[in-house]
Amino acid sequence: MITIIGSTWKELLRKRVMLLTLLMTVIFLFAFWFVAKTIGASLHDGTYNPSDVQYIIAVYERSAMILSLGFFFGSFVIAFLSIFSSFSVIAGEAEQGVLQALMTRPLSRLSWYMGRWIGFVSWGIGYAALLFISILLVSWAHAGIPGDIVSLTRSFALFIFVVPLLVSLSMLGSCHLSSTGNGVLMTMLYGAGWLGGMIEKVAGSVQIDQNIAIKPLLTIAGIMSLVMPADSLQNRMQSELFAVNELQGLVNIRSLFGFFGVGQVPSNAFLMYSAGYMLVMLLLGLWSFRRKDL
Repeated sequence: MITIIGSTWKELLRKRVMLLTLLMTVIFLFAFWFVAKTIGASLHDGTYNPSDVQYIIAVYERSAMILSLGFFFGSFVIAFLSIFSSFSVIAGEAEQGVLQALMTRPLSRLSWYMGRWIGFVSWGIGYAALLFISILLVSWAHAGIPGDIVSLTRSFALFIFVVPLLVSLSMLGSCHLSSTGNGVLMTMLYGAGWLGGMIEKVAGSVQIDQNIAIKPLLTIAGIMSLVMPADSLQNRMQSELFAVNELQGLVNIRSLFGFFGVGQVPSNAFLMYSAGYMLVMLLLGLWSFRRKDL
């Protein structure tokens, strides 16, 4: 299994997936630095008195705006890296005859599948950690970082959990669909989850009669979130990072973040559902791969 994990990392390097991702990340962080500098400029121009309570609130608002913007785009980067690194892992290698050669050796399908899964997940988590720290450092340089080590740890765990979730679903799809078909399906599923999150934010910010429009919209958004929990996990991550529940009376969270911020905050039960969802997708992938005709 360790050999398979190592070969997965080498494959990602050979295909230059990570190289291109890092290049685009550098460009994103370069632009993000100047955006964060603009947002946090008012904290350093003498507008606020550092000893005043309003200054503390302003620091929270600026840092939250910077982080919400950074993680909004960062979540897309993590998602597409997870999807496009693994969407063709089975269908593509089966078409090229690689799996037929590997399976003739004393290597179980379980070991191969789990080695691939661990390889993609560990690679994605490593990149997510790098991106998470980079976004925090940019915010810290211009405005600060809200929260403490506990909230940061919780938000980081939720941020990286999207990686095994998407890899498990992508590898399951690769057992049944062609590389192109699976890539399209995964992109559409992730887009549906993101659209569900946007519907929740719109429904929460627009005053519409609840019996006529809000409830049907929220029902549709809820179904999309159950099918693809990634965007809802992002909302919970930001909620933990910004301590939304504790600061509702001091800061108007929705007007502050707009469409880049926190929508409906998922409950702990939804987190358990997401963990079970990921585990079921992983087990279904293992079962499908064992029965797949190579």
